[in-house]
Amino acid sequence: MNKRVRKAVFPAGGLGTRFLPATKSIPKEMLALVDKPIIQYGVEEAVASGIEHIIIVTGRGKGTMEDHFDHSFELDATLERRGKEELLAVSRGVSALARISYVRQKDPLGLGHAVLCAKDLVGDEPFAVILPDDVIMSEVPCLKQMMDVFDEKGGSVLATMTMDGPAISAYGVLAGEQDKHNRRIYNCTGMVEKPKLEDAPSKQAIIGRYVLTPRVFELLEQTTPGAGGEIQLTDGIKALLKEQKVFGYTFEGKRFDAGDKFGMLQATVEFALERSDLGPQFREYLKGLAL
Repeated sequence: MNKRVRKAVFPAGGLGTRFLPATKSIPKEMLALVDKPIIQYGVEEAVASGIEHIIIVTGRGKGTMEDHFDHSFELDATLERRGKEELLAVSRGVSALARISYVRQKDPLGLGHAVLCAKDLVGDEPFAVILPDDVIMSEVPCLKQMMDVFDEKGGSVLATMTMDGPAISAYGVLAGEQDKHNRRIYNCTGMVEKPKLEDAPSKQAIIGRYVLTPRVFELLEQTTPGAGGEIQLTDGIKALLKEQKVFGYTFEGKRFDAGDKFGMLQATVEFALERSDLGPQFREYLKGLAL
């Protein structure tokens, strides 16, 4: 019987250079998508999936993330004094979202290293990894879909999306066979990092959601750093694949790369249109543009 997935790791120590100059003073994870920081969407997804403990791996200059998820006594007191009950509920709701711990990644040594920094807080149990840049709109939270597959199959699960054309060369790509009983599940046999289109073993691009067994920590510790001294998570998962089953899962939903300017614009438009307080007015505004 598998242990239940209770913890989710959020690697959030990157420099966010694609959003300079904004990220000179603001962590990219704190850039607003409509009216919430990017990272909050991932935390809300994790909580809605049943995660009990959020572990955020930070770096220098990331203190605003801690402040965001903490109580703001001055703000709350001011809102209460002014009778702004709805805004007070929003502020308090953020700080009450989840149990959150923080650990520092002192040197930017790759995604695998960032995950490894959370080892002591995760312990000997399966865990999730959510990359905050990947914001996913779905009826059933993407991570919940993956946790259900983990419970059913008993092996690590990687989120994938079907990618046509040369864009697949920007991703890790899954090699494997489609499950006979569920066409969204792939029995993983390997991974190729950023292949040329003609060399891609499938159309299944790996994106920023993982459910992993704790064995991956030991394998990451044994992983030889690559270019730039970085330890890659995919190398740890490749090593894991030699010992345990790993599955790809084509999730139901729409993913936006909010770590990219164009992706952030797409996400802003689509999330705004979904909002009952903004959608109708925003839709009329868009119809009136001379495009």
